Parts: sequence; C-alpha cells; structure tokens
Amino acid sequence: MRSILENPRYTGFAFFGRWARQEMLLDPDDVAAGNVVRFRRAKPDKVVRSRKPAHPRIMSVQDFTQTQLMRRAKAAGGLRTARKTERPGRTVKYAYLFRGLIRCIACGRKMEGSPQKHGMYYRCSARTLTPGSPALLTHPPTIYLKEEPLRDALNEWIGGLFDRQNIAQTVEQLVKAQPTPKTANDGAARKLLEDAEARLQRFQNAISAGVDPSAVVEGINRAQADRAAAQAELMKAGEPAGPGEAEVYAMIDSLGDVGAALSGGRPEKLATLYRELRLDLRYDNEKETVCATVSPRVNNVRVRGGTRTHVRSIHARDACSCDGP
Repeated sequence: MRSILENPRYTGFAFFGRWARQEMLLDPDDVAAGNVVRFRRAKPDKVVRSRKPAHPRIMSVQDFTQTQLMRRAKAAGGLRTARKTERPGRTVKYAYLFRGLIRCIACGRKMEGSPQKHGMYYRCSARTLTPGSPALLTHPPTIYLKEEPLRDALNEWIGGLFDRQNIAQTVEQLVKAQPTPKTANDGAARKLLEDAEARLQRFQNAISAGVDPSAVVEGINRAQADRAAAQAELMKAGEPAGPGEAEVYAMIDSLGDVGAALSGGRPEKLATLYRELRLDLRYDNEKETVCATVSPRVNNVRVRGGTRTHVRSIHARDACSCDGP
C-alpha cells in the first residue's frame, strides 16, 4: 500500500530517473572483493516526467499531491499522530472505577480489573511476580477484591467528609494534618550565620588596623553572601509547610458538587472524583481491610506539600477472596 501511495506513475504520466544506480565497494578494506550495485532514490530535480499521459490513470494528480501532503503532515507529528490517524479510539467495555488506585499490601503492586459474571473484581496474581521475589513466600495464589461493596463503603465515607454539616471539621483536620515546618537545618544555618558574622567582624577590625580594604574585598563579599544565605534559610524554616484554611476550602470548592457525583451513580463521574481526590487504596488480604487515603489538590497542582490526610480502614470481608470470585 505504501509503494502505491508513493508511486506517481498511477497518475497516468511516465516518470524516469526516480532511482539512481550507484556502485560501491563491497568491502572498503578489501578492494579486490569487487563492487556491488545499489539503487538510491534520486533528488527531485533529477526526476523527469512525460509531458502527456502515457497510460490510463488510476488517480488524479491533485489526489496524489493531496495524499503526499497528508502523509508528510502525519510524519511531522511523530508516532503519536500516526497512531491517531491509523487506529480508531479504543472502546472500553467495562468501567473500572478504581483503575490504578488499589495496591496489594502483600506485594505492593497495583491490582488489575477482572470482570466476572458476579460483578467487577480487582485481582492480584502471584504467578506474575518476579521469580525469587520475597513476596512469593506469603502471597496467596490469587487475591480478589469485589468492586461494589468497596464502592458503597467509600461513597458513604467520602460523602460524610464533604457533607455541609461536617465540612468545617474536615477542613480543620486537613489543616492539622499538614507536616510541621522543617527545622532540621536550623542548627547548620545558625552556625553558618554566626561564622559569617564573625568573619565580617574580623575584616572590619583589620581595616580599622590599617589593612588595605582592597586586599580583603573578596573575603568580605564571600562572608556577606554566606550571611544572606543563612538568613534566607532561617526565614524559610519558619514558614508553614502546608496550606492554610482558605487554601483547603479552595481545594474542596474545586472538586465541585461531591454529593451529586456520589449520588448520581454514573461510573464516569465517580472515577473522575476518585482521581481528583487522589484516592489511594491499600488492600490487606490477611486483615480483610482496605486502607483509604485522600489527598485533594487545587486544579491538579499541589499546594505546598498537598493535603494527605483522612485515612480510614474499610472492612472488606464481603468483598474479598484469596482463591477466586
């Protein structure tokens, strides 16, 4: 098909000189081995076309030219553009609400969706583990987690968090859950500040004693730079590490009507809400519980460390299985 699209002879005209014959040494290090003939595509100015059609055409010159332009445009866009033009959109038969959001505690891998006749499940199979992995010692052959009970429990919990009556308490918990200001470098910054100030004092005493200021100008500049860096580090350490109350309210507002998304029951809206909440689920098959964590953002941009909080263990006894659904 490609050779047909690139061959101008199908327009009805005769073309000559599209390929140039070239002889080259078979082995550059051994001239006695002889030559080999290669045909390479000639430059456009070397190709000759007949003035009149030489045989019946299959396509017009305009169609051929338009095809070449489309192929060049696709090639300029790279492989991604080529895939879009050649492959149709992939249809999804099942809606996976927790796609990429559930991890197996036993091995730490993401659990994959597995539609069954009794409903949607998420599974983790031991046979796909790396040979020799320590997780093989304790990992069951196959772990299954049913979607429907997990979805109902999560929606009830999330709905309670963002209910109007509980929103103030939720915001308060989110603010309190932020990491404390970094103070690990306070000691080093203070030591650097004291050392820089001591050096500046020595340089000032030297100048007062009659030393030429030009002889110590580099040392003074270096000490002043160290003092400025230490002061900036100490000021940064005093700033809060997480968002304030107003920023947390903005995060919640950016999520839209959470209650409507939960009550509507549409899988697309639920899946979008779970990802906007940055839902993280960890399934423990031994305890038969799912540990859920939400970390909302503002417009998908983390605000000074995010709001990773609200962890809850959801009992999943009716939703789990280690043998099969």
